[in-house]
Amino acid sequence: NNAYIVSHNNEIITRELSTDILHGITRVSVLKIAEAHQLKIVERAFSVDELMSAKEAFSTSASGFVNPVVSVNGTAIGNGEPGEVTEALRASYVRESQAASI
Repeated sequence: NNAYIVSHNNEIITRELSTDILHGITRVSVLKIAEAHQLKIVERAFSVDELMSAKEAFSTSASGFVNPVVSVNGTAIGNGEPGEVTEALRASYVRESQAASI
């Protein structure tokens, strides 16, 4: 699975492709959907401090699609609820996946 944060100006930050992360099809699909939503994608590492102060956070995986991260070690991320960017990406991903299925 891959981790993402959403900055307060709605940039999606995730690690760049390397041997440290999975080059998965879910990641590729979600980043394409984010671009279609006109969201800026920044590929770089982020710190735990950035995560803790992010507007939103989510992870992606082949079996879990787009999953909101609402807290880490008992500390709320953003307002402690799934964020609007995460929810929009999840809804678009599910809709596109269903449309492509047989």
